[in-house]
Amino acid sequence: MPKVILPAKSVKGIIFAPPSKAHTLRAIIIGSLAKGKSTLKNCLIAEDQIYAIKAMQQFGAKIDVDEKTKTVTIEGLNGKPLAPSEPVFVGNSGLTIRFLVSIAGLAKGKDEIILDGVERMRTGRPIQDLLDALKPLGVEAVSINRNGCPPIKVKCDSFIGGETELMGDKSSQYFSSILVAAPYAKKDVRIKTIGELSSKPYIDVTIQSMDDFGVKASHDNYDAFTVKSGQGYAAKEISIEGDYSNAAYFFAAVAILGGKVKVTNLRKDSKQGDSFFVRALERMGCQVKWEKNFVELSSNKKLNGIGMVDMNNYPDIVMPLSVVASFADGKTKITNIAHLKFKESDRLTVTVDELKKLGADATCDDDSITINGKSGEDLHGAIINSHNDHIIAMSFAIAGLKIDGVSIENPEAVNKSFPEFFEEIEKILKR
Repeated sequence: MPKVILPAKSVKGIIFAPPSKAHTLRAIIIGSLAKGKSTLKNCLIAEDQIYAIKAMQQFGAKIDVDEKTKTVTIEGLNGKPLAPSEPVFVGNSGLTIRFLVSIAGLAKGKDEIILDGVERMRTGRPIQDLLDALKPLGVEAVSINRNGCPPIKVKCDSFIGGETELMGDKSSQYFSSILVAAPYAKKDVRIKTIGELSSKPYIDVTIQSMDDFGVKASHDNYDAFTVKSGQGYAAKEISIEGDYSNAAYFFAAVAILGGKVKVTNLRKDSKQGDSFFVRALERMGCQVKWEKNFVELSSNKKLNGIGMVDMNNYPDIVMPLSVVASFADGKTKITNIAHLKFKESDRLTVTVDELKKLGADATCDDDSITINGKSGEDLHGAIINSHNDHIIAMSFAIAGLKIDGVSIENPEAVNKSFPEFFEEIEKILKR
């Protein structure tokens, strides 16, 4: 059933940021490849992470999860994954299947591995560029349905290494996939970037995570990436930092309702690009206080559009920023975001379609979203279709805190990345 969102008067409180989904996923996968026993504290335990855990268990890693303490313990594979006896199913976790394609090329014990996902993965989340880039490195991986999407068949024990190239505008996860598996290739691995590279901060997070487990990867101003062969991940005890992506919804609520929130467990020096959301809200008129381990944001509800803003590096916060821009006065044009079409939904089209249901003046083309805000005066309630996309569900739930009559179809979509979203947002609302 649709979830009815009840409006609130303002925001006030202190809240602990949820664990970083990007860091958790990378730590699970890298810890599974490492030598020895790793302990991951303050992990996000959501759908994507559960699929990654089950997948790495199929590859032979021994993983225990304590959901109460958010701790994951992993006995790693020392760079020697075992080929699963059955196909590996990853739901709608794009990162997991992309990372597994390269890891499957390291696996031994079987000729080939099948990697698969839900229908959206099979029809709307192509990874052909990654398959093509792996071929010069020795990895034979093909789309079984020949549409560039899962299911993917990968030849085992085929990752030799060498040089390859990748178009930069499709997905940073293609680069991260090869980088994470590269230490165990037989030769050094070098990836040349063709064109502009999207979502650079996510590659920074990958390189940081590799370094956390003892492997060095380098880049030449993002034009090429290199990983030396012969390295290996070493087990580590790590505490996962807070997530700027999911914290964005707390900040968005303050922006449109007014008030103040202090979000702790957010590193000022984080590699996460989505900290940009806070800077964007500051440009819109919010007041921000940055400290070493928290961000405090306040708003008097008077927001201004920010004109042209390039968000090529920050795809996950385009949707909440679009919602906030609908409550601002003036134009906001978010550009360089063509890669949003290949996410859990076609986020370019879906974001605009759902904003229009609320009465917003919103349009999009193949590379941008434009919102002509009127301080929210033109907005009204509507039934929002989440399209089974966690970010759409959460972004438009924030709109419903200000507009009466908003409900979200398939609100369970939030389980993909933030299962406690609705409970957590309630903690800072004043009714």
